[in-house]
Amino acid sequence: MFERILQTTLSASSINELCRKHNLKVGRGIYSLPVVIWLMLYQRINSKGTLSSAVHFLARQAVHWQQQSEVGKRIREGRISTRTGGYCQARLKMPKLGASSVADHIFEQLQALMRKPLLDVPRPVFVVDGTTLQLAHEPELVKAFPPGRNQHGDNHWPTMLLVVFHDAHTGLATRPSWGPMYGKRAVGEQELAREALQRLPADAIVLADGNFGIFWFAYEVQQTQRQGLLRLTVSRAQKLLGGNNLRPGRRRKTEWTPSAWERKVHPGLPDGAVVKGWVVACRNPARKDEILYFFTTLDVKPKRILALYKLRWNIETDLRSLKRTVDLHRVSSKTKDMVEKEVLMAVSAYNVVRAVLYLSASESGLTPRQLSFSAAQDAVTAAWPYLQRAHDPGEFHEELQRLLQAVAQSKLPERARKRVYSREIWGRGGHFPFRRSPNKKVRS
Repeated sequence: MFERILQTTLSASSINELCRKHNLKVGRGIYSLPVVIWLMLYQRINSKGTLSSAVHFLARQAVHWQQQSEVGKRIREGRISTRTGGYCQARLKMPKLGASSVADHIFEQLQALMRKPLLDVPRPVFVVDGTTLQLAHEPELVKAFPPGRNQHGDNHWPTMLLVVFHDAHTGLATRPSWGPMYGKRAVGEQELAREALQRLPADAIVLADGNFGIFWFAYEVQQTQRQGLLRLTVSRAQKLLGGNNLRPGRRRKTEWTPSAWERKVHPGLPDGAVVKGWVVACRNPARKDEILYFFTTLDVKPKRILALYKLRWNIETDLRSLKRTVDLHRVSSKTKDMVEKEVLMAVSAYNVVRAVLYLSASESGLTPRQLSFSAAQDAVTAAWPYLQRAHDPGEFHEELQRLLQAVAQSKLPERARKRVYSREIWGRGGHFPFRRSPNKKVRS
């Protein structure tokens, strides 16, 4: 079954079935909807990822599709131009519904197969966080995602705020939510997270940092019938505790109600809104003089709460893989619709690599987090042509096994000892001098 899901994801002809399932118009010609989706996935997995590389790859692969009736006549006959104009137009015409349907389908199918709940918490844990994407300076994008402003004046690049949930164990990402970070229509991370909550598995546990540790978000999580673990600021924890102290390693049952300020900011909160749970205090293992406070609806011991919260760091490396390795940190598309389709296809490609990591780790007796995402992406890129040439399930299985064996060799090194130096932030590099006005005189 797992191989069938990967074959559906990695094969242009198999995506036809997915498009028909969601009643999407496939279209005719070389660049039908399944071929466009398949090429956009290839672009994100490929390290170069240009339109030209995708078109050349399609022209080379067409030789192996001559016996397949699902593809167009010109593809079977190998009469494909390597110019990028046709593919570019097909990308623009592709409905956003097609991209979102593919992203949801890939996540739902893989999540159902890759579930591995923890022993004392038999539910998948999903971590939420936000990040920003830099967009091209185009009039449509500047209007939709206005640039920010700092002490030096207006920024140049439009900025998209992106919020996504990641499975803490497997790294799978749900379809994200996004919106403008600046401007009159700016949205916050909590508002976007509320929208993304609807796409989580019904039994998911929501894990979030202090930015989401507010009553409104805890109430929204409760309304979806899910449990949550949110970090609290010290001041908010003290208010919940009524000014009383809570020793590290202890928890106290409480009923969290909204403050007057929260009701003003969120007027939609009903009368009598309350979230019942525990306030938990734990000593920070890295800083013995710091106390961490949490609010949770999970009935587990404080020691286990701290262990669960440590999983939050995984989303930092997941976002790095999504933005840098899959090359999503800066989107070069020039229209709003195209930017959103690129984001959806990038998340789908990311999940394909995560699925390969999970399957390889399972067969090797490892965990998915022990293998390198970057090395796995390179292995998938190298194996992609051979997986397309498979004419039957047996041949596909053989090629997939070669891929999994290659990925299993990319085990990350384990630190023999802790760092003897502290983490530091690298300084910014040099920059070009600011452009001077031609009418401004320069002092000699």
